Amino acid sequence: MAKKQKYYVVWEGRTVGIFDNWKECEQQVIGFNGAKYKSFDTKTDAEQAFILGYTEYYKQNPITKTNVVKSELLSKDAPKPILQSLSVDAAWNSVTKVMEYRGVYTETGQEWFHQGPFKKATNNVGEFLAIVHGLSLLKKKKIDIPIYTDSITALSWVRKKMHNSIILPTEENERVIYLLDSAVRWLNENTYTTNIYKWNTKLWGEIPADFGRK
Repeated sequence: MAKKQKYYVVWEGRTVGIFDNWKECEQQVIGFNGAKYKSFDTKTDAEQAFILGYTEYYKQNPITKTNVVKSELLSKDAPKPILQSLSVDAAWNSVTKVMEYRGVYTETGQEWFHQGPFKKATNNVGEFLAIVHGLSLLKKKKIDIPIYTDSITALSWVRKKMHNSIILPTEENERVIYLLDSAVRWLNENTYTTNIYKWNTKLWGEIPADFGRK
C-alpha cells in the first residue's frame, strides 16, 4: 500500500513554509532551537494552518490526548515579532503593472533599501527580489538578524532557489529579468545563516515594510 502523502508546516525553523516531504522539513527544524512545526494530511489544511500562525492555529485546535506534540515546541505566550529584524515587502499596481520593493528595520521602520519602480513585473517577483536583496545585504554587512516577509510564494521560491514567474521578457522589463536571474544565481552560489520568517499579519497587522497603498 502506497504511503499517504503528508504536508509539513514549519512556523518557526531555518526556513518557514510548507513542505511536501519530511526530509525537507527535517532540515528546517532538527537542531533549531524553538522550532515549531506540524504535519497535515492535506495541502489545504497545511496552507490554512500556516496562514493562521502557530498560536492562532492551536487556539482553534486545542491540544488533546489524541493530538499531542512535543512540549518543547509549544509556547504559553502568543508569538511576537522579533523587532531586531529586517522586514521586506513589495507594491504592485494591477493597472500599470509597475512594481517596487523595499526593506526596513522592523523596530524603527527605517528604510534600508528601496528598488524600483519596475515596469511589467508582478508582486510575487517583487517579494522574491526583496528577500534575496535582504539576504545579500545582511551577509555582506555581516548583520545577524532575521528577515520577515508576508509572502508564502516568495518563501517557496527562495527555498527552491528558483522563481516561477510567468512574466515574459520585453524591453520594458529587461531590468527585472536581469534581477531575477541574478537573484537565482545568488541563491545557488551562496550560503547564508539568516532565518526567514513569515510575518503574521493576522496577529501583528501589516508588515512594517508595507507601502500602505491597500
